[in-house]
Amino acid sequence: MKRIDDEFAFQARELSNQIEGILGDPPDRKNYNNVVKALLAEYAKKNIVEDVNLLSFALVDHLTFDKPARLLTAAKKYNVPHPAEVAAMVSCASADYATLLAQLFESHPALTRQAIIVAFLHKNPTLWLGQEYAPEIEEEDDDEDEADEDEGPTEHLADMFDEAQDPHEH
Repeated sequence: MKRIDDEFAFQARELSNQIEGILGDPPDRKNYNNVVKALLAEYAKKNIVEDVNLLSFALVDHLTFDKPARLLTAAKKYNVPHPAEVAAMVSCASADYATLLAQLFESHPALTRQAIIVAFLHKNPTLWLGQEYAPEIEEEDDDEDEADEDEGPTEHLADMFDEAQDPHEH
């Protein structure tokens, strides 16, 4: 069973790529901070861009994830009927950001919930990436003869190369 919804996994990877792209190589923190400030200014003016990653990008460095286990559980479903539950799982160190977050939850609750979870997943990749990329466990056979079969090319494979001879060699 997957730990998180596929859409959250996609959005978290996109957020990582977006942040990496803004930071650049070598990382330019000044440019990154300017982009975050510009986004936060737009959200503070209530100019809401309905994009999960942009909101995540604006908030990611200002959020404190108070209940990581519950946030991970919330990431199992991208759309839920009660997004305000996530509001109780995060906080902000700054009163200004806390006020902004409360306003965002009031005006765009579903978008804000999704953005917070994406930011959480971005900041805590070890909680979900290992599970997502883990190979599926196959049932082991008790037949020990299979180990001997991997000793070289099969007869079929060897025949394929014999048939690929140059037609002019006859």
